[in-house]
Amino acid sequence: MTERGEVTSGEKDLVERVVGVGDPLTVGRFRYWFGMRRWEWSAEVARMHGYPADIEPTTELLLSHKHPDDRDRLEAMIVSVEDGGAFSSRHRIIDTAGRVREVLVVSEPMVDEDGAVTGTHGYYIDLSIAADEYRQEVLDDVLPQLVDARAVIEQAKGALMLAYGISTEQAFQVLRWRSQETNVKLRTVAQRVVAELPNVAGDEVKLRSRLDHVLLTLHNGIEPDAVG
Repeated sequence: MTERGEVTSGEKDLVERVVGVGDPLTVGRFRYWFGMRRWEWSAEVARMHGYPADIEPTTELLLSHKHPDDRDRLEAMIVSVEDGGAFSSRHRIIDTAGRVREVLVVSEPMVDEDGAVTGTHGYYIDLSIAADEYRQEVLDDVLPQLVDARAVIEQAKGALMLAYGISTEQAFQVLRWRSQETNVKLRTVAQRVVAELPNVAGDEVKLRSRLDHVLLTLHNGIEPDAVG
């Protein structure tokens, strides 16, 4: 800090690095083909459920790991997906060791060359990881002069909280994950999320659908930034 309390360029660089790096979230990809009723998951999603990567998932297997209080809702949602519906959910799973994990599933339709919907694909995000207190402290206390950058991040967090029913810390983790995976600064990620809000004002279903799309296609049309 300078004596007048101004933020130096070095401190700005520090914040950009802090909000864009860190221990990665446990995130894994999945795909589901409607016609074949076939699932595919990455090694990360398999591990979330307690399996080695070579175990092939099925609808029955996935449902067997849903928390009993969430299972009926998710079974109905999967039926909807098989009929071409959207699929986004925050729920709990129980792995093979009996541990309860809170996950966020973000997906959008898969289409073929003719534009026909053939399935759905997206991410499982493990929300059970504790937030990084040091980085949050930097954002909240160490550099309070960066109000504008922090404000847009808070707006984006609020949008994710509303759309997915997650906590403020979990929303920050999701934003940081996309920053890491796309090599785009977290502030830019937040700006992209916030830019969608006027288009879906007052409609939570449309908000969730738009944010699913933004999170999955964030890298399109954005020049990657150095984040570390």
